[in-house]
Amino acid sequence: MKRKSFAVFGLGRFGGTLVKEFHDMDIEVIAIDKNEEKVNDYMNLATFAVCADVIDETILNHIGIRNVDHAFVSFGDNMQSSILTSMLLKEIGVPQVWAKAQNDYHSKVLKKIGVDRVIHPERDVAKRIAHHIVSDKMIDFIELSKDHSMVEIVATKKIDGWSLAELNIRANYGCTIVGIQRNDSFVISPPADEVVKINDILIVIGNNKDISLFEKKGV
Repeated sequence: MKRKSFAVFGLGRFGGTLVKEFHDMDIEVIAIDKNEEKVNDYMNLATFAVCADVIDETILNHIGIRNVDHAFVSFGDNMQSSILTSMLLKEIGVPQVWAKAQNDYHSKVLKKIGVDRVIHPERDVAKRIAHHIVSDKMIDFIELSKDHSMVEIVATKKIDGWSLAELNIRANYGCTIVGIQRNDSFVISPPADEVVKINDILIVIGNNKDISLFEKKGV
């Protein structure tokens, strides 16, 4: 199977972290930024690092962007560069283009031009912290859409020793347990006869209201 390759436009905190993570995972990544100092910082981490003040089709062709599977656009305060670069990447035919948005207006424009996913790092982190800090049971929260999420909930003594069939979470609360992490092991799509143990981490997916009800009353 062909390994995916990535490109990161903008080497700020978010983009730079992406490049470091891809490097640590031994994955090909092209790093692009207008700041020469930043490009030099990531020269040894990226497969190919490019300093470019203006992103145009000539530069994209030069760095072989057509061969990239996934591009991230993460310019700091330059909303115009973010929009134009994202649009160019979509026109060239990059399969997946994800872009970081600064605000709701920026997000709307990115969606209009066909960006595959708009990222709100600060908002997403804030939501995860808020959900975590108000609950002793919920340890992580990932927003899937406006109304649906995937969360990690710690099993308490209340459901210790109960099987998933006995709990019947889908019927009683409308959400679904798609995985269970138990110490160093992980059960994917656990069967109905899987018995929950105290301190298991339940991976739950569903409507936010249903998840909230399950977290408060079911576990």
